[in-house]
Amino acid sequence: MARLTRTESQARTRADLLATARDMFLTDGYAKTSLERVAEEAGYSKGAVYSNFRTKSALCLEVLGLIHESKFTEVTEVLGTEGTLEERLARFQGWAERTLGDVGWTMLEFEFAIVARDDPALQAAMVSSLGVVRGTIAASLQSLADSTGLSLPMPAEDAATSVLSLGLGLGILRAIDPTLSAQLITDAVRAMLGGALTS
Repeated sequence: MARLTRTESQARTRADLLATARDMFLTDGYAKTSLERVAEEAGYSKGAVYSNFRTKSALCLEVLGLIHESKFTEVTEVLGTEGTLEERLARFQGWAERTLGDVGWTMLEFEFAIVARDDPALQAAMVSSLGVVRGTIAASLQSLADSTGLSLPMPAEDAATSVLSLGLGLGILRAIDPTLSAQLITDAVRAMLGGALTS
């Protein structure tokens, strides 16, 4: 096997650190995860961590960005263009039941939002990240409406903000009480399509 170039080695180190940090943040939370522990768990020096991530918040922000990207790729796939609207909403419902209220992810988002409250730069980064999330949801809702010949009752960005707000709140509630159904989020998406369909 050929020896890795310096660039390839750095990319691998960064990917290893991100994967380890993701697991630790999701399992132990933000406060209990230190850069030193990430380095130790991943098998690298503290210097390797600091050369890739200046702060723990920068590392967590990148981890959350990767989680968002993964989750919204899943949503895009389940809504897709295959099947009737009800079939697509049924797939979305399955995703919501599996995903909304995931304790590790939900609590990490909540804990990190509290950390960002007193850090204007971090708060600005989170606003930017949420903007990307809202944009992805807006595009998915608009695509779903367009492909089914239905209309959103409000601008796609506003619809996305409504669905995201409900999803975040429902996720927190389901993290506390997993017996709650995620049906509300599917009903909200249906309502965003003008209530054209009944449950």
